Amino acid sequence: MSTSLITGETPIRDLLTKYPAAAEVFAAKGMACLGCAASMFETVEQGAAAHGIDLEDLLKAMNEAVGD
Repeated sequence: MSTSLITGETPIRDLLTKYPAAAEVFAAKGMACLGCAASMFETVEQGAAAHGIDLEDLLKAMNEAVGD
């Protein structure tokens, strides 16, 4: 059984630095996190909430994109 690499508590800044493929997932969900100043301070959960995105769907897509 695999453990998710990315959780709601993962800082967006760290996520984009470690997993550049995550930017494509954010973009596909309508989240421009790569160019957003707030992403430097927000977690994935906070970003999802700000954009009205379902957190569980986002986390699933993110973890699939980075190979988990």
